Amino acid sequence: MNRPRQPRAWQRMLSGRRLDLLDPTPMDIEIEDIAHGLAFVARWNGQTKGDFAYCVAEHSLLVEAIFSRMEGDAAPRWQMAALLHDAPEYVIGDMISPVKAAVGPEYGALDERLTAAIHLRFGLPATIPQTIKRKIKKADRLSAWMEAVEIAGFTKSEADRFFGKPDHALIDGFSILLRPPVETRAAYTARHAALLERMS
Repeated sequence: MNRPRQPRAWQRMLSGRRLDLLDPTPMDIEIEDIAHGLAFVARWNGQTKGDFAYCVAEHSLLVEAIFSRMEGDAAPRWQMAALLHDAPEYVIGDMISPVKAAVGPEYGALDERLTAAIHLRFGLPATIPQTIKRKIKKADRLSAWMEAVEIAGFTKSEADRFFGKPDHALIDGFSILLRPPVETRAAYTARHAALLERMS
């Protein structure tokens, strides 16, 4: 009697790594794969103004910059955590919040497993402290507010309602960049390298 074949749960990366999505290990994670994947994952399901999609890599760079401004003297490892806050999306994609809610807890569990492996790969604890996580989430929401108003067609009052009224001191001078994926990929990789050097 033939047993049913298990569905494939791994993905081959351009680096040659084979990442098991159900049981990811730090050794199968490379920053080049993350940067490449995130540079091609569109935020807002691609429903944004401009000639280029606003990608998760660009969003992550902005979140890290906002977080670093908020913290002032943030430890490089927490800046790294901010840069990598959406890193699992290089393989599972970016789902808007309503879709995540519809998919249910399985998406969250998959995200957590990938996050832990990514963190360990780059010298972070598998789970970061809740105080840091909350601050990164605040930076994330500030970035989402900017994106909503500048490129996703929201009014400021709508963005205030969905993402909270922003502290403009934390976002003044920042802007939403729309550029080719190759440029964003290079910027993400360069920022990662700079933070990794400061962590060592």
